[in-house]
Amino acid sequence: MKVLVVDDERSIRNSLKDILEYENIEVVLAENGSSAIEIFQKNVFDLVFCDIKMPGMDGIEALEKMQEFNADIPVVMISGHGNIDTAVECIKKGAYDFIEKPLDLNRILITLRNATDKTALVKETKKLQRKVAKTNEIVGNSESIQKVKDIIDRVAPTEARVLITGSNGTGKELVARWLHEKSNRAANVFIEVNCAAIPSELIESELFGHEKGSFTSAIKQHKGKFEQANGGTIFLDEIGDMSLAAQAKVLRALQENKVLRVGSDKDIVVDVRVIAATNKNLREEIEKGNFREDLYHRLSVIVIHVPALNDRREDIPLLAEHFITEICDEYSIPKMEITEDALAELRELNWTGNIREFRNVIERLIILCDKIIEAQDVRTYANPLFEN
Repeated sequence: MKVLVVDDERSIRNSLKDILEYENIEVVLAENGSSAIEIFQKNVFDLVFCDIKMPGMDGIEALEKMQEFNADIPVVMISGHGNIDTAVECIKKGAYDFIEKPLDLNRILITLRNATDKTALVKETKKLQRKVAKTNEIVGNSESIQKVKDIIDRVAPTEARVLITGSNGTGKELVARWLHEKSNRAANVFIEVNCAAIPSELIESELFGHEKGSFTSAIKQHKGKFEQANGGTIFLDEIGDMSLAAQAKVLRALQENKVLRVGSDKDIVVDVRVIAATNKNLREEIEKGNFREDLYHRLSVIVIHVPALNDRREDIPLLAEHFITEICDEYSIPKMEITEDALAELRELNWTGNIREFRNVIERLIILCDKIIEAQDVRTYANPLFEN
């Protein structure tokens, strides 16, 4: 936790510093409103204690500027000349609380705890809002990405199986989530399975479940992902990495709408919409004997290809704006600006890692740059191995 203490009296500043540091809180001190604003704009704080009566910029003015810069940070006003009218004015201006001098230790700690609880709640709420926004937004208006959006709108309300293709980092999962959110199953679960991350000997149990005692570590019954997704959507990511044995079981599940747990002889009926994705060329994998052709045809009723970022460079300004807003919000800092020259530099780069790499670069620029991202910043920091 990091707290800013603003007071023109050194004794008050030091007293608050001692109290807060005893609670293992990092404390930054400012002796007037002007220096406080400068410090506030360059750091991320969890809480501010600010005196009202100070020479030059007073506490009320400093509070207003802090509110303009970042209204999510609680500001607690303190004063030795407090009255009801002063307290009311502070609260109207956006202060979290008002404390009179001489400062009471217990009151400070209670206010600190309540204020940080509020900050945590605000951050969690924004995190959930971002999660919802991510599910409901594919950024870009290029012809290639607009084609993807149009196909989603046409296909999502149906029960058709969809195969999503594209390189790593292009946003295949986001397309899958859109298909679910716009479908008649949106109120039910969306279960994601990363086929590449599950060992081949465990994927059958992971997808279809197992009975207690069916193998050494099966200490209890386990429902597989297909059962968990009943009534909703299952997303089989990187299905091109699935073993042939597991592919055969998935094919049966698609053909019969039934699954069989490992160690059981009883079929379980499931109602699941299947969406799959791969970064591989499945036709080439079929020729190599690595992927079943019959499964491919079951999965690819509709094929959606997600374009690489290099093929939709005209979307880079919109993507930059989107990620700058999102990341600054995550870090609870004011939104940074980016120049046209910087955007031009971003458009010239080779985005082998696609959207995932692009977001990482934007985050790096936000962390390492000042208020405005310039072209020179892109040239300096776009490569993760930049020299300090």
